[in-house]
Amino acid sequence: MSQMTAKNEPSAFQRAMKKFLADFGLPRIIILVTFILLFVLAGVFGMNLPSFAGDVLRRWGMFGILVLAMVPAIQSGIGPNFGIPIGIVAGMVGAVLSIDMNHAGVFAFVADDGMRAFVQAMVAIVIGVAAAIPMGILYGMLLNRVKGSEMAITVYVGFGTVSLFNILWALFPVTASILILPATGRGLRQMINLNADFAGAFDQFWQFRLPIFEFGTMTVRPGLLLVFFFACFLMWLFTRSRLGMVMSAAGSNPSYARASGINVDKMRILGTTISTCLGAVGIVVYAQSFGFLQMYGAPMMHGFLVVAAVLIGGATIRRARVFDVLLGTFLFQGILVISLPLANVMLPDVAGVPEMLRLIITNGIILYALTKVKGGR
Repeated sequence: MSQMTAKNEPSAFQRAMKKFLADFGLPRIIILVTFILLFVLAGVFGMNLPSFAGDVLRRWGMFGILVLAMVPAIQSGIGPNFGIPIGIVAGMVGAVLSIDMNHAGVFAFVADDGMRAFVQAMVAIVIGVAAAIPMGILYGMLLNRVKGSEMAITVYVGFGTVSLFNILWALFPVTASILILPATGRGLRQMINLNADFAGAFDQFWQFRLPIFEFGTMTVRPGLLLVFFFACFLMWLFTRSRLGMVMSAAGSNPSYARASGINVDKMRILGTTISTCLGAVGIVVYAQSFGFLQMYGAPMMHGFLVVAAVLIGGATIRRARVFDVLLGTFLFQGILVISLPLANVMLPDVAGVPEMLRLIITNGIILYALTKVKGGR
């Protein structure tokens, strides 16, 4: 009998694989395999793989801090923050004011162009965070009044904020001609070119081109990645600090936290405010890498993109880690970077395929995560 029991026991390899599947997650394995297959297919069709690799790394860094904003929101108990456009518009305010100051000669004391762009980007971040703090507090107070319906409310609040700022952008008082809409002589442009301002403020540091044998050349931007990794490191430290653990406790078990003397509402406001501030920082980092600042309705769908990215990394609507941000952003942006040009090559006669694929990937990931809310398969 003992021999039969020993024979039926799983081997060490089977136990290790079972633990790996439980920890890493089958969905993430499937998505990772999909990313690798897309990369291989791109090589089969003769596409420039080193260029794709460099673009994946660039988009990993430029989009990462926006995704990182989901961690404090989820950990504090409000769930995925679809209202991240609130933080984004605060960052846009900082960026616009910084551009206006630059063209007024405020940063003329900095002789080096690269350092001036860096200083200008930092000023935009500081102003954006200053604007995001009161907005985040008010946003958190609102969410405390709608407990249980946060996911729906955050979507509506995000859309409403973007729509409100569409009116404000049309009336925004600026003096720099690069900002003003030429047709009317007032209000802001739809797309603001940052080449004369803080474009590449972080990308430019230690940027180099790496030849990959005969396949091509990959552009690497260590400065941009270091900014992203530093923000992740600070968030990792915060989640392990006493305040961060108290906030996580309030989000994971509000009743127990309340019985332990924790002010759950204040912790929810704290998480919402930090998330909003990270949104302000993230959009400045995104814009300097993209080279343009997109105004008006551009931030409308950013909430869905960042939520999909953190969920693809393994986060749930109740728990999120910095590792989920790192992995999820890389896989999500990697799949988009490769699949959209690949679709154009494979289906050249079908219009609109890349945009359809982007919507399918983004919303499909969110839909999958929502089916897991109550433990569904």
